Amino acid sequence: MSTSFSLTGKVIIQFGGTGLLGRALVAELAATGCTLIVASRNRTSLQALADQEGAAGRTVLFEETDITSEASLFALRDRVLAQHGHIDGIVFNAVSRPMKTLHDDLAAWRASMDVNATGLIATMRTFGDAMAARGSGSIVNISSIYGTVGSNLSLYEGTPMTVAPDYFFHKGGMLNLTRYLGSHYGPRGVRANVVSPGGIYNPDTPQPALFIERYNRITMLGRMAEAREVAGAVIFLLSDASTYITGANLPVDGGHTAK
Repeated sequence: MSTSFSLTGKVIIQFGGTGLLGRALVAELAATGCTLIVASRNRTSLQALADQEGAAGRTVLFEETDITSEASLFALRDRVLAQHGHIDGIVFNAVSRPMKTLHDDLAAWRASMDVNATGLIATMRTFGDAMAARGSGSIVNISSIYGTVGSNLSLYEGTPMTVAPDYFFHKGGMLNLTRYLGSHYGPRGVRANVVSPGGIYNPDTPQPALFIERYNRITMLGRMAEAREVAGAVIFLLSDASTYITGANLPVDGGHTAK
């Protein structure tokens, strides 16, 4: 039997599709021929994305979903199963960044954890169980190199950019939770892996030139990623070409963490 990188015929749910990386993942996944359901709680952004995808001639389904609500997740699961009969994979790209500094009010930390920790585990078990009941499936969680390494704060000096501590906490936690999920669901045919992007260039609102110059110097490829370049790793881990890979973390960082 040949190894297949195809997603044709698969039903994939992507959580978080309206940001820079999310939109790129939608575009690339939609081009694979899978049935793609994009779930987000931002109705306005979902509609804008729906209009964009429609203009591109692709059929992508959009579902308003609140991952902090189990009722909302159960409703999405039941609608997808009723309409399509099965779920083959999920991509968790949802993220909330209410914190700006270490000393923000703890309410910002709690708001972050509501989405990035509680929302994550609620999504994983809702759809992990659904795939396990069928005996197959793939979970792909989008973490970050900052789930593995500490921040080089000198990259941000002299710019308005910064990275707050909640991001490191939940992206690092995502890595080990994914390993747990791989162990928990593996005997029932469901794989769980992580993709960890490095810095992604934003063409709509470019990062400060000073930051880009510094960041480029610390990667082996000498540049930041384009958002679409993360999608190949995601597609691989969703496909049958990766059926013996679980509990893994795949960096997509131009060699940043390998130096």
